[in-house]
Amino acid sequence: MSGNGLGSKNVRTSLENDEIRRMSHHYHRYGIVTVTDLIEAHTRQVVRTEAERLLQQHAERRDLRLETTGFTRRSMSVVPSEVIAANSELVTSIYSNPGLLDALEAIAGEKIHPCPKADEEFLITRQEQRGDTHGWHWGDFSFALIWVLLAPPIDVGGLLQCVPHTEWDKSAPRINSYLAENPINTYYFASGDVYFLRTDTTLHRTIPLREDATRIILNMTWAGDRDLKRDLNADDRWWDNADVSAASAIKK
Repeated sequence: MSGNGLGSKNVRTSLENDEIRRMSHHYHRYGIVTVTDLIEAHTRQVVRTEAERLLQQHAERRDLRLETTGFTRRSMSVVPSEVIAANSELVTSIYSNPGLLDALEAIAGEKIHPCPKADEEFLITRQEQRGDTHGWHWGDFSFALIWVLLAPPIDVGGLLQCVPHTEWDKSAPRINSYLAENPINTYYFASGDVYFLRTDTTLHRTIPLREDATRIILNMTWAGDRDLKRDLNADDRWWDNADVSAASAIKK
């Protein structure tokens, strides 16, 4: 699978302008929109197969809490960005596909740029154990396309929760204040769904798994103009290194 590229037939170009406009309105209001219809079903299936291959060969387990998000939890297996880039022509070809980028820019209403930090371009995660979660957090860059490649049943957990139009202050994240003061929107995505997320201003998490089950996602990240001017020499890049200074181990 690693040698398969993404041709134009794999991204739908036939969506009506009204449908793109509807997606854009939802995205700007809620910080998130489902974009499954942009991508052919066959492409979503081969991406799942590719992610499962990469997890089998390169997965690394993370169990930690992160200071810069108020010590929220990260419990999952990951394949870091540089590993994906070095081992999957399929993923890198999708990331740079002009048809996909044009559609995402139309939804975002602005230019999107390749992520300026190699360790944030891609991330594959697999939640698999009871209690696994990607706790409340924001992203350092503006845009993420999330491929929900395998999802557990809705009653098991793994649902996405979001609070849009928020700001990340790493020295004082005040997550509980945001949760107390704003509605929390909850979304269930089935296997094969894809969504587009404004990650830097949308506080979000996955609901912990209530039992052993599997949830696999591929995250692709892009930057906005505003991101290209920021200094992001942070100490909280947990997906790349479990021993970053902002991380603390979860006590069993």
